[in-house]
Amino acid sequence: MTIQFDKEYLSELYYTGKCSDKKHRFQPGIVKNYVKRIITLAEAPNIETLYVLNSLNYEVLTGDKAGISFIRIDLKYRLEFKVEEMEEPIITICNILDITNHYK
Repeated sequence: MTIQFDKEYLSELYYTGKCSDKKHRFQPGIVKNYVKRIITLAEAPNIETLYVLNSLNYEVLTGDKAGISFIRIDLKYRLEFKVEEMEEPIITICNILDITNHYK
């Protein structure tokens, strides 16, 4: 899949492992798992392969976040993203939206 970052801090976390924005600083373990999840998304040939990987807990949200998908970073945080599929040839674009605290 093709990965695009919706927010600058998400790109910074992926490429450098840290973020210049104080609001979006995470523990090193969270950043390490975040990078692993982005790599997993990038290497997935299509979105259906995420269903098979039980550790990701892939789910499509409903309600006020309808159309947004998420996978689990760890027990507390999840990675939210939108999936678009383009025609001819089929290219899946995964737009990374945010890292959220699942229990807030």
